[in-house]
Amino acid sequence: MAERKLHAIMIAFSFQGHITPFISLALKLASNGCTVTFVHTEFIHHMLSKAHHNCSTHVEDVDFFTEARESDLDIRYTTISDGFPPDYDRILNFNEYWEAILRDFPSRVHELVGRILIQSNDESLVPFLVADTFYSWPATIAEEYNILNVSFWTEPALVFSIDYHLDLLRENGFFPSNGNQEDLIDFVPGVQPIKPKDLMSYLQDVHITTITHQIVFKAFDQVKHADFILINTVNELEHETLLALNQKQTTYAIGPINFSTDFTKTIVPKSLWSETDCTELLNSKPAGSVLYISFGSLARSNKQLAEEIAHGLLLSEVNFIWVLPENTDVVLPDGFKNEIRGRGLIVSWCNQNSVLSSPAVGGFLTHCGWNSILESIWCGVPMICFPFYADQPTNRKLLVDDWKLGINLCDGSSVDRKEVAEKIKQLMSGEVSDGLRDEMKKIRSIVQKALAEGGSTQINFDQFLKDLREKVHGRSQDISTS
Repeated sequence: MAERKLHAIMIAFSFQGHITPFISLALKLASNGCTVTFVHTEFIHHMLSKAHHNCSTHVEDVDFFTEARESDLDIRYTTISDGFPPDYDRILNFNEYWEAILRDFPSRVHELVGRILIQSNDESLVPFLVADTFYSWPATIAEEYNILNVSFWTEPALVFSIDYHLDLLRENGFFPSNGNQEDLIDFVPGVQPIKPKDLMSYLQDVHITTITHQIVFKAFDQVKHADFILINTVNELEHETLLALNQKQTTYAIGPINFSTDFTKTIVPKSLWSETDCTELLNSKPAGSVLYISFGSLARSNKQLAEEIAHGLLLSEVNFIWVLPENTDVVLPDGFKNEIRGRGLIVSWCNQNSVLSSPAVGGFLTHCGWNSILESIWCGVPMICFPFYADQPTNRKLLVDDWKLGINLCDGSSVDRKEVAEKIKQLMSGEVSDGLRDEMKKIRSIVQKALAEGGSTQINFDQFLKDLREKVHGRSQDISTS
C-alpha cells in the first residue's frame, strides 16, 4: 500500500511579522511533498488584495497561491472570518478585537477545519494542523479531530522559553513584576542570566490581567500539548536554549525560514501594504552610505521620537530611507523634506529585503522585530536598536548584549537628537562600526552554513518531516486496527 501524503492545514497569526514566515513555511512544506491548505483571515485577504492587485480584481476571486501551484506545489487557499468587517480598526480597538478572538474565533476555526477535512475527502491524504503558537485553540481542535498538532513559533527560542517557564518566574517573585529591574533571573533552563528590564514588555507589568496576558497564558497552556514545535531560529545561535526545550517537548530550529536563493522575490505575496521602489536612491549612493530606518508595521512612532530622529538625521548628514507607515500620526519638522532632498527618502512601506540587500545600505535603525533582525543578519547589516514592546526588548538583548551585532539608540530613558546623530555616526563608520561588522561576518557565516545543504536547519527540517510522518502514520495504523 502506498504511503499516504501529508496534508498541512495552516493558520497564521494575523500580523505581518507572523504571516511572512508562515507563508515561507507553507512553501517549504509543499516543496517537500506535502499538500497544504493555507488559511488567511478575510481581513488579511483584503489587505493583501489591496496591496498587490490595486482593487482591480474582485477581492473574493483573488488566489495568492496560483503561481505556486503553477510551479507544481500542491497548495490550496481559503479564508476565515475573524468576526469583524474589513474596515474595522483592529489596532485602535485592540482589546475589544482580541477579547472577541479569544471568545469566538475557536468555534470558527473548528467549523473551518471540519469543512476542509470533508472537502478534501481523500484517503490518500493524512491531515495535520500547523498553527501559530500564540493562538488559544490548536491543541483543543487537533484533539477533537484526532489530527497531529504542530505549533510554529515565529520569534526566538529565548522568548519562547521564558514564556514557557512563566511558572518559574511566578515562584521566584519576578511575575508580576516586583519593580526591581536589575535582579538577575538565573533559573530558566537553557537561558543565560537575564535582567527583568530585558524581558518581554508584557512580563514587566505589575498588572497582569490585560488581554495580552490572557493571549500569552492561553497560548502557552495550549503549546504544552503540541506534538511538535517549530521555531524560526538557528540551532547554533540558541543551542543551549533549544537543548533545554527539547527535554520538555520535541522542538526543531528550522530558521531563518524566509530565505531562499533570491529572498527579495516571492511567488506568493506577503506584504500587507503597497511597496515603494527605493532602487533609484539606492543606486545613486556609495556602498555602505545609506541608513535604513523602520520600526515595523505596528509601532506607531510617537511625535517626540520622530522629531528627535529627524533632527538626528540632519545632524548626522547621513543618506537614509525612512519607513513611516500611513497609520502613524507623525508630523515631521518644518522644512525637513526640503533639507533632505537628494539624500533622504521617506516611504510608507517598501520591500525591506531588497533594501537591506543593496550594497548601498550600511546600517539599520530597527525596532528589533525578529524578522528584521534575521533579515539584517542575512544581509550583513549592523543595527541601531530601539525596541518598543512585546518580544522586542528581549530580542535587543540577544542582538546587542549577546551577539554584539548592534548598539542601542539611547543609553538613557529618552531619545535626544544629538545622541541619535552620534549613534548613527558610530554605526556607519569608525571603530565601533568596524567591531560590529566583524561580529556580523561571524554570525552571518553561522546562519549561512545552517541554511546550506547539510546544515543544521536543513537537517532539523528533514528530521521534523521524518518524525511527523512516523507519528502520523503510526496514529493512522492505530485507528485502522482499533
